[in-house]
Amino acid sequence: MDTLRAQTADHSITQNNMEGYFIIPGLLPGMCTLSIESGGCKVYKQSGGRLHSGEVRALGQITLALGEVAEVVSSLYEIGCQAFRFLAVALWLLLAVPLISAEIPWPVASPPEAGIHLPAMEAFKNELAVRGTKNLLVIRYGKIAYEWYASDSGPAKTHYTASMAKALVGGMSLLAALNDGRMAVDDAAEKYIPAWRSDPLKSKITIRHLATHSSGIEDAEEGSKPHNELTGWKGAFWKRDPNPFLISLTQAPVLFEPGSKFHYSNTGMAALAYAVTASLRGAPHSDIRTLLRERVMAPLGVPDDQWNIGYGRAYEVDGLKLYANWGGGNFTARATARVGQLMLQRGVWDGRPLFRANWVERMVKPAGTPPSDRTGGEPAPASGLCWWVNADGIWKAVPKDAFVGAGTGHQILLVVPSLSLVAVRNGGPLSGKGGRQGYWSAAYEHFLAPLMATLDLAPPYPPSPVIRKVTFDPESSIVRQAIDSDNWPITWMDDDTQFTAYGDGWGFDPRTDKKLSLGFAQIMGPAESFRAVNVRSPTGERTGEGKAGPKASGMLMVDGVLYMWVRNTGNSQLVWSEDRGRTWRWGFKFDTSFGSPAFLNMGKNYQGARDHYVYVYSQDGPSAYESYDHLVLARAPKDRLRERAAWEFFVRLDGANRPVWTKDIAQRGPVFTYWKNCQRVDAVYNPGLKRYLLALGYNHHGGWGLFDAAEPWGPWTTAFHTIHWGLGGTHGYRLPAKWISTDGATMYLIFSGVRPYDAFCVRRFTLEK
Repeated sequence: MDTLRAQTADHSITQNNMEGYFIIPGLLPGMCTLSIESGGCKVYKQSGGRLHSGEVRALGQITLALGEVAEVVSSLYEIGCQAFRFLAVALWLLLAVPLISAEIPWPVASPPEAGIHLPAMEAFKNELAVRGTKNLLVIRYGKIAYEWYASDSGPAKTHYTASMAKALVGGMSLLAALNDGRMAVDDAAEKYIPAWRSDPLKSKITIRHLATHSSGIEDAEEGSKPHNELTGWKGAFWKRDPNPFLISLTQAPVLFEPGSKFHYSNTGMAALAYAVTASLRGAPHSDIRTLLRERVMAPLGVPDDQWNIGYGRAYEVDGLKLYANWGGGNFTARATARVGQLMLQRGVWDGRPLFRANWVERMVKPAGTPPSDRTGGEPAPASGLCWWVNADGIWKAVPKDAFVGAGTGHQILLVVPSLSLVAVRNGGPLSGKGGRQGYWSAAYEHFLAPLMATLDLAPPYPPSPVIRKVTFDPESSIVRQAIDSDNWPITWMDDDTQFTAYGDGWGFDPRTDKKLSLGFAQIMGPAESFRAVNVRSPTGERTGEGKAGPKASGMLMVDGVLYMWVRNTGNSQLVWSEDRGRTWRWGFKFDTSFGSPAFLNMGKNYQGARDHYVYVYSQDGPSAYESYDHLVLARAPKDRLRERAAWEFFVRLDGANRPVWTKDIAQRGPVFTYWKNCQRVDAVYNPGLKRYLLALGYNHHGGWGLFDAAEPWGPWTTAFHTIHWGLGGTHGYRLPAKWISTDGATMYLIFSGVRPYDAFCVRRFTLEK
């Protein structure tokens, strides 16, 4: 394509890439004439169109007619014309202007509009400020939802990236090269670095190895020694004297067989920068800085003065103009966030594809190379291609699709596609100056996990067609007894009382003589004036704090027999009592999933049962303290509960919404799904509404929901949902069947939490139909 600008008579000539895009560098806005030609075809011209900065222009279907070319085989040229015509159907002009004088504005949303709990976000920001943070920028659903800067920072002020440049510079330039077919991820690096071809180890290094710190090239570090104190080739690398690329390519040794271990390597990243630049020979943009400017930053609307790379200079090696990709960048928070948003959107910006989605996805998936060092429990993420990824869930509070660019001093770019979330943090080390906390431990504890806790996540299911609204009585109405005890699974017994269990406490007054991990109590009377007494049981009581002590997770009376699920026993264990909780017999265990099972309660002594089965729900994991992606469902005939072989597990709903069951626990399927938000659960049948209700805690921070369905297996709808209930760290939400009104419109919630709610807490709520 030849683009003639009318005002200046300047020509810009370019070829279409593999996707049929014409990328025209240095083209100023104005009146242009476009000339498109392909060998053996007549020239196509289009004029009179006005092109604007950053514009994408669809030219529509273009047919190039055959021209007269001497001594050619017309069928070959006809195929060429047809192929070009196919590309021209989706022909775009991507205009990259040489200077963007002002940032293209971000759309803005209020924190509540973006699903952010503002008080929690303010508290998070305040804690970050104490820890040396210079800026915090949170993007949700493509809009600025929260933005804060220290007094010496601001939206237009750049901040050093440190090793976050490995993603922003190294990752994005590698993405462009892979996207354009200029290299392949498993190419031998010596294809682009000729000096390595005769080296027995370096000749085995691939692009994948360089991008995942598994090349074996020794890093230019000596423990925690400052860079200015390093000597030899390592000191020269950081002084960039005379040339860090030559040092990386020729002086840094290979320590092990490439691809066999993880070894963080700045010098390996330098070699990647050389290889990517070498792949650009003959391309419209022959160096990384120009490539990023024209393919990424300009299309994203980032002004030139809001980003720079390579410590502000280029190095010449073998005729290549090389820029550092391991560090040396300076970006504004917004510029960094735009790169993150582009990756979240799988390479699409303002409706136009800048990169192929499949390549964006490959960049931020585990690359299949040896894992990072997790010595001492350090939550180091896995390696993508120049990005860090959470695919194995090492950051437990963060969705597994999250990926990160990160640098020294905790310069962090976090992207979570499933939450439509991008967050940027710049500043000093989160562990404090001289802090001994590991890099990723500090990042998780002080940034990643608390950021997740600020989000008001959307409910996982549509609104209930039956329950229009759930209204809780005022906080002042909450009744608290059995102070410093929690948990409280509860069932309605045949004598019209209720039986419950508590954990990590002393129960009701008068308190027990010792603190119990598992203790029992009996509740008498209506919710407005109940009485409670502790029930002692040498065969049932257990001690042990927190995870170390067995605790009840579910309670049910069936035909006069109490059944209880006990968690923290690896994974859970069925226990029963035939004398109202005085003595207990311990039965089989679930050793797969079902880490905190809860019974579905249906009326007094299970008299409201829908059939002859007993149903049990649990988060789909071994621990009662983690939030998983799913709930699972099991059932057994009520007269065979004690037999492990009698239990079967929900698999799925068939085409007629009928449940499919299996005896094989490994074949279980989810009965309820909410990404990283399925923790402890309780279930009850509300006969007045003819609905099954699930009270699901998302975490231990006050997030929970009430979900309803016409059948125990769903499909589910949302009656109530909150990430921050407003009472601090509450958990353990229970729905006592006895305290449901006849019409089903009034219920009571039993819950626990941190003080003052570390107790048997009762709160009334109403359900509006």
